[in-house]
Amino acid sequence: MTNDPIECQPPSVSLSFGPVVPESQSRPGALGAVLAFALGAVALWATNALVGKTLLAAYPVSLVQFLQFCGATLVFALIRFFPSPVLRIPQGEKGNAALAYAVGFLGLVGTMVLQYIGFASVPVIEANLVAYTWPLITAAAVILLGRPRRPLLLGLAAALGFVGVALVISGGRAHFWSNRAWFEGGSLVGYLAALGSALCMAFYSLTVGRLAVSPERLLLPSALIGVALTFAWCLHDGVVCPSAAHLLLGLYLGIGPMGLGYYFWSRAAKLDHGGRIAIVAYLTPIASTFLLTLSGESLSMTAIAGAVLVIGSCLAVGIEGTGTRHNVQNGR
Repeated sequence: MTNDPIECQPPSVSLSFGPVVPESQSRPGALGAVLAFALGAVALWATNALVGKTLLAAYPVSLVQFLQFCGATLVFALIRFFPSPVLRIPQGEKGNAALAYAVGFLGLVGTMVLQYIGFASVPVIEANLVAYTWPLITAAAVILLGRPRRPLLLGLAAALGFVGVALVISGGRAHFWSNRAWFEGGSLVGYLAALGSALCMAFYSLTVGRLAVSPERLLLPSALIGVALTFAWCLHDGVVCPSAAHLLLGLYLGIGPMGLGYYFWSRAAKLDHGGRIAIVAYLTPIASTFLLTLSGESLSMTAIAGAVLVIGSCLAVGIEGTGTRHNVQNGR
């Protein structure tokens, strides 16, 4: 291993939803570990919106995010300074440090802060669905920049997904798209923030595969920046200390969905070869929407139809994208 934590792998032949792994590192026996890491990430991500909703009902976004980044920093620091030989990731050649840290910052800080601004501004169940359009945005990038096997099918799936987003946002209210309606109740800020979160996560997913750098080395600096920024935000808001129970929930958001969630998914993507576990990520909006529904959140019939389009499009894009990457990597 080199002393520089920011390192690059050889370029990939196609855009990827996860880090690019040399074929020599792929072993059939590792599939169980890959799926375990991926499903662990999805299970943690699925609880993010529900726990976030609980805290946002009592505290401002700044405090919730501060606690979340504190928890994530703890996770990344422990993994960074007390590494496990089992979880060690082989490193490659030195690369562009500034680019790698920018990827980590946008992927972690950009995604989570914008997502929670969305949660606080519009119904959580709607913001959550909009934020999880990042697979559709990634598919659009694949169509524009890559060589997908069936671009028309991918394009149609992505287009239907964005139609679903419009239905979720409007809820079937025809007047919603008027200028006045956009500015009522913070709707403009909330939905744009959720969409911005999706853009950040799509950028992270497309770019992190070019960097052969362990997750904790890439994300720890970003988490520390997030702690500093959200602490300053808390001082500006003048928030009070949370109760013990809410403090634990806030730290869980950082340790679980943010810290271990990002780490587990990055581990799964590093170990995987051929993009076989990419489809697992699209279970997240299904699971999170289900949990929010159990908690009392509801959607109009029109928004439900939009949610079906969003989730169905995510699954279609994932299946098609996985097949495309598999064929390309096998020279087909």
